[in-house]
This record gives sequence, structure tokens and C-alpha cells, in this order.
Amino acid sequence: MLIKIALPLGCLIFSTAAFAGTSDIMASNNQVSIQAVSTHVDYTETGNGLFGTQTGTLNTETGYIPGFALSSSSMSNLWLGTDYIKTEFDYSSGHTNYTGSFQDDMFGSVVATSRVKLINFSVRYGKGFIANEQLMLTPYTELGYHGWGRGVNYGETYTHYYFGLGMLGQYSPAGKLVFSANALLGNTFRSHITCNSGPGFNGFSGDLGNSTIYKAGVSADYAFMNNFHGNIGVDHTRFSYGMSAVYPVGGGVVAWEPDSKTKYTTIKVGLGYAL
Repeated sequence: MLIKIALPLGCLIFSTAAFAGTSDIMASNNQVSIQAVSTHVDYTETGNGLFGTQTGTLNTETGYIPGFALSSSSMSNLWLGTDYIKTEFDYSSGHTNYTGSFQDDMFGSVVATSRVKLINFSVRYGKGFIANEQLMLTPYTELGYHGWGRGVNYGETYTHYYFGLGMLGQYSPAGKLVFSANALLGNTFRSHITCNSGPGFNGFSGDLGNSTIYKAGVSADYAFMNNFHGNIGVDHTRFSYGMSAVYPVGGGVVAWEPDSKTKYTTIKVGLGYAL
């Protein structure tokens, strides 16, 4: 008799846990949020000796840039294979530590600070699938834009778009708590630079080489009061720019943008409202 009672009770507990886990994941994917962000910039330019110029590291920029992020996500049709949509915008402004050199001088002979403005916008669409009562996997596609306003020389602006394929995994170990991890592999396109004009220098604008882009992140979301959520996460992005064409900049002098590599690590902390 005890066995007959215990078995249905056990099934009831299992079913309740299954519903709680997936519903918590759904709630975390149906919200709008605002976050404070801090992005660590790690940028390196390298020379290839063109026209007898320097080779190796030409200059670097590193530092933490504060900003904010806004996002909105939705997920529906839980048991039928879910449609997942997320849009995100972030803006950061501050200064980095610049290390470079004068022409034909040793790297490190110039140390200064550089103004920085970062803008990112992305749209993600995916399809969620329940792996078990507490785990959901969502393959997705993502289209995005990145802009970097750089304060060196008379001001430079780098921009690119990207497209990639990714996977989002979400796990709910307890009620109201959801852990997420995602990774994306894609490619940049329409990479571009604009160098502003100044005294004795004619600015130029042109294309840069595109590259593979890698993005990965982890985060946690907790519903601490009714529809209000708290969240924290870390995202990492890396890509490269190929060398631009050569442009005349006045007085018989030419200039170009060399090869570069960029890595961003962004910490996010914020609040969300479940829809």
C-alpha cells in the first residue's frame, strides 16, 4: 500500500519540478532589462613593413570603459518548439591607456590616454528545445553592428557588421534561478574606418579587411520579487581588421590603417522586468 502511494507522489513531484524549471527559463527569456556595463578593451595594431615602415606591434589600447545596456527578449510556444527573439543595445564612453611610438622609434616611447566610445546593436532569432525538465537549448542566428570612436590623431571611427550562428544553453537548478551560457561563431562584413582631417593631414575613409568573429558569454538571472529580476553576466568578443588601402594625406605623404586585433570582455549587472 505504501509503495502504491509513494509512486504517484514521486511522479507528481517530478512533474512539478519539470514545470518549474522550464517556466523559470521562459520567464527569464520574456523580459526587458537595463544593465550597467564595464567593457575591458584590448586592442593591438601590427605593422608589416610596407614602404619600409615598422613591423611588429605599433600601438595598443587597454582599459575599462563604463556604459549601459538595454535589452528585450521574448520566447513563446514552450511545448511546441519555441520562437526566441532578443534585441540588445549598449553604449560606453571613457578612456583607454594608449601605448605607441613615434615614427621609426621603439614601441613604448609614447604613453598617453585615448578617448573611447563604443556602440553595439544586435538582433537574435532562435528556436528553443527542451532537453530535460531543467535544461533548454536554443540554436540561433544573430545580426549585429559595432562602432568604435577612437581618440588618437584627430579622431578615428571603426565600424563593422557581423552575422553568426550560435547556441544558447539555459539551466534552472532551483525555482526562480536560471544560468545561461552561449557561444557564437560568425564573420564580420562591411568593416570600415574613417580618419578625421586636421592641420597638415587630409583625412581618409575606406574599407578594412573582414574576419571571423567569436562571441561567448555566461550569465545568471534571479526573479527576486514577482516580475522583477536581477541579472549578472560576462561576455567576451574577439575579431580582427585587415589593412586598408593606401591614401594620400597631403605633402606627398601617404597613410593607411594597419592590421589589428580586438578583444572585448564586458561585465554586466542589471535589473529586468518579466513581461
